[in-house]
Amino acid sequence: MEGLEAVEIKLSELRSENWTFRFDSEYLKKIYLANIKKIKSYSNGYFNLKKVIKHISGGATPLGAEYQKSGIPFLRVQNIMQNYFSLDDVVYLSDKQDKDIKRSKLKKKDVLLTITGVSYGKSAVVPKSLEDANINQHSVKITLSEELNPYFLSTFLNSKQGKLQSDKNIVGVTRPALDYEVIKNFNIPLISKDFQERIEKLILSSEKEILQSKQTYAQAEILLLETLGLKDFKPSREKVNVKSFKDSFLSSGRLDADYYQPKYEQVVNRIKAQNYSTLKELVNIKKSIEPGSAAYSEKGLPFLRVADYNKFGITEPQKCLSDEFCKDNADLISELKPKKETILFSKDGSVGTAYMLKVDENIITSGAVLHLTVKNKKQVLPEYLTLVLNSQLVQMQAERDAGGSVILHWRVSEIENVVVPIIDFDKQQEISDKIEESFRLKKQSEQLLELAKTTVEKAIEEGEEVAIEWIEMALSKK
Repeated sequence: MEGLEAVEIKLSELRSENWTFRFDSEYLKKIYLANIKKIKSYSNGYFNLKKVIKHISGGATPLGAEYQKSGIPFLRVQNIMQNYFSLDDVVYLSDKQDKDIKRSKLKKKDVLLTITGVSYGKSAVVPKSLEDANINQHSVKITLSEELNPYFLSTFLNSKQGKLQSDKNIVGVTRPALDYEVIKNFNIPLISKDFQERIEKLILSSEKEILQSKQTYAQAEILLLETLGLKDFKPSREKVNVKSFKDSFLSSGRLDADYYQPKYEQVVNRIKAQNYSTLKELVNIKKSIEPGSAAYSEKGLPFLRVADYNKFGITEPQKCLSDEFCKDNADLISELKPKKETILFSKDGSVGTAYMLKVDENIITSGAVLHLTVKNKKQVLPEYLTLVLNSQLVQMQAERDAGGSVILHWRVSEIENVVVPIIDFDKQQEISDKIEESFRLKKQSEQLLELAKTTVEKAIEEGEEVAIEWIEMALSKK
């Protein structure tokens, strides 16, 4: 019996709040029962979430939906994070598609909760900028009465005590899901209004920091284009380009018409009209590995894929490599762990996404992610190069080379020949400083979100007075 976990529970207790009529061992884990007991013993009391819900509904994907490049933002699970939104890959609906699922149209201060898949249990409050957006069927929107602050609820749902309730009640193997009735019966501690407002201020302060971060990053992008004289550059929309056989297939090996669209040629020519270099002259390029699904594990060394990062940072990888695989490939693993200032650069799927690591990372990247290291930092700064790789100048080269496939693939031989503008070093430094400031603000935003979550956890475990002291002490150190 050593290592086994057993609990004793009354039938009446098992039936209580057991809306899916479960009696399996997973549902009755000690950690879940202890969590509910802790919430129910909160000094001010507790209540079921349904008491303060005015409306709850899920979204849907319009029949035969074809996503647009503009229109009504359509939020999927990957766009809803813990108390913020990641909109780099957001898609859009037409007015007609949006009308078909109007019941899930969002309003300011609605609370969103992801309810299916591996990313269930993430919650965020709808800001004014996303009012009238829509969601798919893998999330729900909750409209609250004034009795409960939406920012507190989203923070609680993201907290240890909230997530444990999601973990306890998730059902399904191939596609885990949370039932509406279960969500309505989540246990919520009766936290004071004053404390709820403190949490709201932390979340709103975080939103201001991240907005300022994005504005500073945009300033760096504009400064780059201004320096190159390309701020107002608009590529041609002309689809026809006449090329001789010598200047087409014999020089590029490509016969597809899209490759020769005038806009691509214009961008490259504008870069080559000033000081430039090819990527292979600026960086060393290292390939990573593709170990195969047999090496995946729920725990182990984080395995970062293209979907796990964007130009603003890394999210927690959804896959890990097993200890056994890492042990069998120890030397290779050690060699492939990316170091500080390595630029991660995607060649498959969402091609051309670059992110420079701020520290050495204990991760392994998939074979779809290249590792770029700058050869001469006196010629080109890594932060500057990363910005250029994410800019329209390089993205159009990626579009030209990798276009035409269902799953995009950018060959290393093509990536090596990407043309990169080399501007005055002092101007590179100015751009790099703005990027560093942008990421500093982003980190502060993340710290405020983490502070809000840990403060809620501390209030439940040790009381509101202790949690308030914790907030004030943490903020005084900033």
